[in-house]
Amino acid sequence: MINAIVARQPGGPEVLVMQEIEEPVLRPGQILVRVAAAGVNFIDTRQRSGIYSCDFPFTPGLEVAGTVISVGDDVQNFSVGDRVATAECVAGYAEFALIEQEKAWAVPAEVDDLTAAAIPLQGLTAHYLVNSSFRVEPGQTAVVHAGAGGVGLLLTQLLKARGARVISTVSTDEKETLAKLAGADAVLRYEGFADRVRELTGGVGADVGFDGVGGTTFEGSLASLRIRGTLVLFGASSGQVSPVDMEKLAAGSFYLTRPTSQDFIRDKDERLWRSSELFSAVAEGSLKVRIGQTYPLVEAANAHRDLEGRKTTGKILLVP
Repeated sequence: MINAIVARQPGGPEVLVMQEIEEPVLRPGQILVRVAAAGVNFIDTRQRSGIYSCDFPFTPGLEVAGTVISVGDDVQNFSVGDRVATAECVAGYAEFALIEQEKAWAVPAEVDDLTAAAIPLQGLTAHYLVNSSFRVEPGQTAVVHAGAGGVGLLLTQLLKARGARVISTVSTDEKETLAKLAGADAVLRYEGFADRVRELTGGVGADVGFDGVGGTTFEGSLASLRIRGTLVLFGASSGQVSPVDMEKLAAGSFYLTRPTSQDFIRDKDERLWRSSELFSAVAEGSLKVRIGQTYPLVEAANAHRDLEGRKTTGKILLVP
């Protein structure tokens, strides 16, 4: 038996409780990992609450890092003792978890376990945003919402490495400081941000907006774009965006895209490209990972409350 967080039915954070469950059964092509840490992400809260469909009883957790303790038949890429991470786990809020071998990332020796757990999902998101959803070029201006969040801090650094100008939005003075430390050229509050973006760009607007907030920022994000600018809507931390009247895009011949992570890790080569670049940047020190809070596994409910209450910065982790 192992300890895991289980939700018996959809609901608020209170449905997350620690229980003993059967140890996962290793199948061909899988590795069994002793979890060092599990990442807490907004998708976990949406699955827990029933916004995203899943079967209950349910153990959240897509993102983990840890050590391989057993390998199934047909596993060729990993051995017992290897350190791995993934953004595609199942039931990662537990002491042990199964990972399909093709979905595991090898963790370099220079990257510690907690950092390795903080990178996969939010790092992957930041990487595909600047490389695939909208390939950022030097001199372009990008608006990054929730600039002190886990994605926002990584995204800002990747944008600056590309030579972009970054205008970030945050909700508090503390978060403003973090966004500036990550390299943001200007940091705004949410109220009236679209007008301020236009002021800062001489009335032109931003080339691209990266919006993971959604409901409360979507209209302003469109209004902050330049003619033929692009809005990348990659999340909804403030709630889902209402159905979009496509005629709104005609106000500036805007482009709108709604990417999801699984479409940017379609095969092992794409996973290897993204994971290698991210871990290499972390290992050499050019990409800084901020772990804002860690919680014991048993406090998963508190972690969800704090994340949904926008009380966190950077990455939050659960530690078994």
